[in-house]
Amino acid sequence: MNRNFDVIIAGCGAAGLYGALNLPSELKVLVLSKMQKDLCNTALAQGGIAGVYDSPKDSPEYHKHDTFVAGGFENDPVSTDVLVNEAKIDIARLIELGCDFDKKPDGDYHRTLEGGHGMHRIFHHKDSTGAEIERTLLASVQKLDNVTILENAVICDAKKTRTGFSFLVLKDGEFTTYNSHYSIFATGGIGRVYEFTTNSPIATGDGITMAYNMGAEIKHLSYIQFHPTAFNDEHTRQCFLISEAVRGEGAYLRNCDKERFMHNYDKRLELAPRDVVSHSIIFEAKRTGSNKFYLDITHKDPDFIRNRFPMIYQNLLNAGIDMTKDLIPIFPCHHYLMGGINVDTFARTNIPRLYACGECSHTGVHGNNRLASNSLLEALVFSRRAAGDIAQKIKDCEKDFEEYTFTVDKNAPEMPTGLRTQIRSIMQKAYFVLPNIQQLGPGLEKVTQIKDMLYNGNFHIDKDLVEAKSLATVAYIVLSEAWKIATENAEITKSKHP
Repeated sequence: MNRNFDVIIAGCGAAGLYGALNLPSELKVLVLSKMQKDLCNTALAQGGIAGVYDSPKDSPEYHKHDTFVAGGFENDPVSTDVLVNEAKIDIARLIELGCDFDKKPDGDYHRTLEGGHGMHRIFHHKDSTGAEIERTLLASVQKLDNVTILENAVICDAKKTRTGFSFLVLKDGEFTTYNSHYSIFATGGIGRVYEFTTNSPIATGDGITMAYNMGAEIKHLSYIQFHPTAFNDEHTRQCFLISEAVRGEGAYLRNCDKERFMHNYDKRLELAPRDVVSHSIIFEAKRTGSNKFYLDITHKDPDFIRNRFPMIYQNLLNAGIDMTKDLIPIFPCHHYLMGGINVDTFARTNIPRLYACGECSHTGVHGNNRLASNSLLEALVFSRRAAGDIAQKIKDCEKDFEEYTFTVDKNAPEMPTGLRTQIRSIMQKAYFVLPNIQQLGPGLEKVTQIKDMLYNGNFHIDKDLVEAKSLATVAYIVLSEAWKIATENAEITKSKHP
């Protein structure tokens, strides 16, 4: 296999695949998938993809308004304009590629409502939209002669070279160096830095860490979204998500006394944005002294529930809960990252020829809290724009490839065990939904020690070491940001009340 490519894409979710699909057919493209090619956060997305497409009552301006309200008005206005105005391009492309969005009896597309949206604008495939989009994009990319997908390929290191980039890749126990003129990082989020997350096993922040180590600007990594309604079975690290769309279809939130409580916290009730609902649950937990919370959709027609949410219904049934007649135990859980590798409206980082798309990037469209179903849209819009920018710039690119020489010590000792578990415990205690001021300082100190030990030590290079370094790095950045914000706020409070 040739080791030199025009573009290397790290990640095989919506952003990575759509970027590959939009690159010119004459370019040689390598897509690296850390595990199986369909194992990614995209495939787990349930609710849908938001966007104004052939909808006379809705408008991009309405979509932008809802996005800004959910994001605390910290959204980047230029990037958000791009997101909402170009949504129709990529929704139309998905339909053209064969994505099976649900339709109404009259043949028009069914658009659902989710928390924070003022209009029914979410296209969906029942309650497994991400899996349908991943299937559609994967099938399309696999037909391309110019694109190679390499599964179970762990990027152990990445270096900037004169002609682009070199990547040290571990596959089937063998190390290989691959080179490219351009690169797109589409490696997903950081969910596995927490004890409980809705994210897939790939989400360890590898792309963010690689970019950070190359000198890329990382922005707002502490802007983390905790989904308010993860299934609370307390037995698994990867929590099953109860989609926002369930509340969009009329489900109620109930506390330990089986009472509705959202009216005490927000006039939008169960359809308030995710951060508001998560905070409300935490406040209600403190008020009642209980972490028992439930989602209740039993007042809806059972056939409607089974047909609208077949995947959720079956998964809950497997756990002994019939959502047509039982309350669903829920609690907030890590879900999504709004910050990441800072990029412009063409997904360009401050590192020449390096682009970042999807959850690992920071486009600024989400502000401090993502509006439901904007994530799949962001992945598509900005990976398409990245591909278009690369297509223009690569025309003037040199033809040779400089290769960085990586050093691998095959006799190096294994890293100490239990480090990733320590990091997850620290994050869960110091920065879950609301920062714990007492835990932030000690947590940051311990994470810094772990990070320094991993980077300064000479350990056997494998997937475990790569992920441990990534988790330590992103935990360090998150807690550093959170600690800085907390101390600044404390100083402001002190100055006002000396």
